[in-house]
Amino acid sequence: MAKLSLFAKRRQRVRTALRARAGARPRLSIHRSGRHIYAQVIDDEAGRTLAAASTLDKDGKGKTGATSEAAASVGKRIAEKATAAGVKSVVFDRGGFLFHGRVKALADAAREGGLEF
Repeated sequence: MAKLSLFAKRRQRVRTALRARAGARPRLSIHRSGRHIYAQVIDDEAGRTLAAASTLDKDGKGKTGATSEAAASVGKRIAEKATAAGVKSVVFDRGGFLFHGRVKALADAAREGGLEF
């Protein structure tokens, strides 16, 4: 078995704790890379993705790349897609990333878009 990095251990620990406290709520999971940011609303009970958005989407309206503005537009789009799928309340899974910068911008925009967490 491969040894997990400290970041992978933290991500696993956070995700396990969220699943224990989530109840029946889906999980808003994010991943941040050096160039892009990705967001998914995942139903862990059914094991499927309900909505997804990223800076790679064609409907990004020119806001691509690793900026807070691009993360905010991803947050708005994920909120729109989640509400269209019938999801209003989620659990925020920051994926081990610190809650500042692009992660915070995405979360704030998703809250403004109508998601509750």
